[in-house]
Amino acid sequence: MPVNRMVLNETAYFGKGAVDFIADEMKKRNFRSAFVVTDKELVECQVTGHVTDVLERENIKYGIYDDIKPNPTIENVQNGVKEFQRDKWDCIIAVGGGSVIDTAKAIGIIHKNPDFSDVRVLEGVADTKNRSMPVIAVPTTAGTAAEVTINYVITDNENKKKLVCIDTNDIPVLAIVDSDLMKSMPTKLAASTGMDALTHAIEGYTTKGAWELSDTLSLKAIRLIASNIVNAVKGREETAIESMGLAQYMAGMAFSNVGLGLVHGMAHPLGARYDTPHGIANALLLPYVMEFNADSTGEKYRFIAQAMGVKNTDKMSEKEYRKAAVDAVKKLVKELALPSTLKEINIPDIELKQLAEDAHNDVCTPGNPKKVTKEQILCIYQKAYSKDNNVSEGDSKTGINKTYSDKSINPADSPQKEI
Repeated sequence: MPVNRMVLNETAYFGKGAVDFIADEMKKRNFRSAFVVTDKELVECQVTGHVTDVLERENIKYGIYDDIKPNPTIENVQNGVKEFQRDKWDCIIAVGGGSVIDTAKAIGIIHKNPDFSDVRVLEGVADTKNRSMPVIAVPTTAGTAAEVTINYVITDNENKKKLVCIDTNDIPVLAIVDSDLMKSMPTKLAASTGMDALTHAIEGYTTKGAWELSDTLSLKAIRLIASNIVNAVKGREETAIESMGLAQYMAGMAFSNVGLGLVHGMAHPLGARYDTPHGIANALLLPYVMEFNADSTGEKYRFIAQAMGVKNTDKMSEKEYRKAAVDAVKKLVKELALPSTLKEINIPDIELKQLAEDAHNDVCTPGNPKKVTKEQILCIYQKAYSKDNNVSEGDSKTGINKTYSDKSINPADSPQKEI
C-alpha cells in the first residue's frame, strides 16, 4: 500500500449546544480575545449571536468583521487582514458557511505569512512557512466542511477566476458543528449546501487519490446525506439537520486529504464568472460528470447506488448499477427543486468554450478518475446547458459533440438572476 496522509483538526465538537464549548477550549489555549469573521446577514438574524453571547458571558474581548461576499474576493480577504491587524487578537472565530470560513483561513494565513498578501500567490499548494493564526470554525451550513479541510477558495474578480488554495497550515484548530446554528438556513441554501456535501462525498470516493480510509468516510457520508437531506431541507427536522452536519464533516475529512474532480473543476468557473452559488453549480453538474466518469470507477457506482437507497443492486449488471447511481442523484436534485440545466440559471451558451478552458485548467480537474480534454469538458457543459438541446453522445473516442449548434443566446437578454 502506498503512503497516505490524513490531516484533521486538533479538536471537534458535534451536536446541539456544542457552541458552549468555545469558551472552555479558548481558555485551555490561553486565548483571551477573538476576531470574529462572519457576514452581515448572520449578524442581523442573530446567528452570530450564538457565539458572541458565549464570549460576552465569559468576558472574552472580541471584534467583528462581516464584509464578506457569498463568493469571497481577494478584496474581502485583504480588507479583513487590515481590520485584523488594527488590534491584537489571540485567535479568529469564523461563524458562517464556506465563504466565511475560507475568508478566515486566508486572513489567518496571510497574517502569519505576509509575503503572501497578494492572495493570488496562495493558489494551488501554497509554500507557506508558518501555521495560520489559530482559527476556530463554527459552520452555519451543512455543506462545505471548510472547518475540517486544508482547502479554501477565493475569487479573483479581475481575472474571473477562483483561486483554489491548498495548505496544511490553514486547517482550523477547533471545529464546532452545532445544529442550532444551522436551523436558520433558508430552504434553498440548505438544499444547495447539502448537495455540495454529496458532491464532496461522491468525488472524494471516486477521485484518483481515494483509498480505504477515505472510502469509508465518503461512503458513510453518502448514506447519511441520502437518508437525511430531504427531511433536513423540507421538514427542518432537528435530527436530520444534525446528521447533515456530521455527514458534511465526514465528507470533508475524506476529500481534504484525497482531492476532488471534474464537478468542482467545472463548478468553479461558474462561480468566478457568474457568481453562481457553489452548491447550485455542483448539484447541477454532478449527474452529467458522473455519466462521463462511469466507465472509470470500477464497482464504486454499485456502492454509491446502495448508499443512495437503491434496492437490489447486487442483481444489477455493471451498466444497470452505474445508471442507477446517476439516476438516484438526478432524482434527489429534482426532489429538492434545484436547477438541472445551465439554461435555467441564465448561463449564456456563447461562453461555454471559455468555461471549458477554465475548467480544464482548474486545480481540481486532475483528480478526476477519468482523464478529460477541453473538448470533452465542452461536451459536458453542452449537455448540461439544456435538456432539449439535442446534444449527441459525440465521438466515442474523444467525446466531442458532433451536433451542437453554435447559435447562442444574447447575454443581454438573459441577465444573471440570483439563486
